[in-house]
Amino acid sequence: MPKVSPPRNLTPGLCRRIEADMLEACRQVAGKHGLLAESLGIKAMDLRWTFEFGIRVSIPLPDGTALDPERILFEALAEEYGFSPDDYGREFSTGRERFRIAGLDPRRPRYPVSAARIPDGQGFKFTADHVALLLRAETKDVTPER
Repeated sequence: MPKVSPPRNLTPGLCRRIEADMLEACRQVAGKHGLLAESLGIKAMDLRWTFEFGIRVSIPLPDGTALDPERILFEALAEEYGFSPDDYGREFSTGRERFRIAGLDPRRPRYPVSAARIPDGQGFKFTADHVALLLRAETKDVTPER
């Protein structure tokens, strides 16, 4: 393999391409063992030197999909926090930035909602009331006026 010189710095686009290439390689290795590999997304980006992302390897469910423990926990606890089980993965805006709901952590009573900032995947914690309010605002923005 020819030697490739490193880039001057990392960009979000380059990080996403590298993550996709590495995920594909991991899927091939996992597939050889009858397993699934799925992306957990980019977790952190220092656009000068590094970025982090996660990959989960699991035994496939009977339908061929992977078990998502964060989704299962969210769906089980959603109504207790004022959400619908379908709210997992929904996006919302704080006005300046967009986030995707990534889970609920009942061990954090003040800030139980885990969310990933779009596009860099940086994790943030929110109150359930704040996120519920922002989700309602998102719904109003897409609902046609009569």
